[in-house]
Amino acid sequence: MLDLAIIGGGPAGLSAGLYATRGGLKNVVMFEKGMPGGQITSSSEIENYPGVAQVMDGISFMAPWNEQCMRFGLKHEMVGVEQILQNDDKTFTIKLEGGKTETAKAVIVCTGSAPKRAGFKGEDEFFGKGVSTCATCDGFFYKNKEVAVLGGGDTALEESLYLANICSKVYLIHRRDEFRAAPSTVEKVKKNEKIELITSASIDEVYGDKMGVSGVKVKLKDGSIRDLKVPGIFTFVGLNVRNEILKQDNGQFLCSMEEGGQVSVDLKMQTSVSGLFAAGDLRKDAPKQVICAAGDGAIAALSAMAYIESLH
Repeated sequence: MLDLAIIGGGPAGLSAGLYATRGGLKNVVMFEKGMPGGQITSSSEIENYPGVAQVMDGISFMAPWNEQCMRFGLKHEMVGVEQILQNDDKTFTIKLEGGKTETAKAVIVCTGSAPKRAGFKGEDEFFGKGVSTCATCDGFFYKNKEVAVLGGGDTALEESLYLANICSKVYLIHRRDEFRAAPSTVEKVKKNEKIELITSASIDEVYGDKMGVSGVKVKLKDGSIRDLKVPGIFTFVGLNVRNEILKQDNGQFLCSMEEGGQVSVDLKMQTSVSGLFAAGDLRKDAPKQVICAAGDGAIAALSAMAYIESLH
């Protein structure tokens, strides 16, 4: 039996693994079906992580985390988790893809979040064929071409700046006339000659053919439609938490949840179920910042260690 199972390998999961193994837990496994690093690896630049003065892309930023966190004996299982169940003896069963299972005394869930779909016509049809949620992954395909970006938060504006370095022009579309992003980022966007702001507007439709997107119809404030002949659009309209593995066979969740699907936790990252912890974007009121997720992971690991100690 595992002492501790960590589900998810982003900043929260890696930090939890580091603290748990360095704190003396011997049998700790982090289940992450991809390469560890989490959603931040798709970010084009990180400039606000304390102590890291150099501006870095997400992949470069996360690379040393992996190495450091494995140093004390954290094991990485590259397999997807389908469900977490609690057993009669208060231990946990982790159902893995392929029908295998593991049992653990305690579990920390750090499954994070995924980009939301915006819900406009043509989005699903052209997803991956001109509609993208990752500028660092797909920006290169639009070198010296015009693209559109949808959103008004930090991610949308930061990725617009990134795309402006690659593309000939970026149309930034936002439903309000004010942006939610940091004032310094808004200022940079407004000063960038390659970025045109289209505010108080929404996307009516993305259209194209079997080759992919060929244009975006934008509904303006006065109700008129502006047709942008662009081969690509990047959408940044928020995040959905990944809570599916906590769903039980009866349709209920294993622990108490908030209205938006986030997990209810206390200041120790403890859920309503003893021995089950949640950290990072998944937990209630998460600021969805790397530093906060890392802090959550450390707290959850310390709490899990205290819980496991109390079992003896």
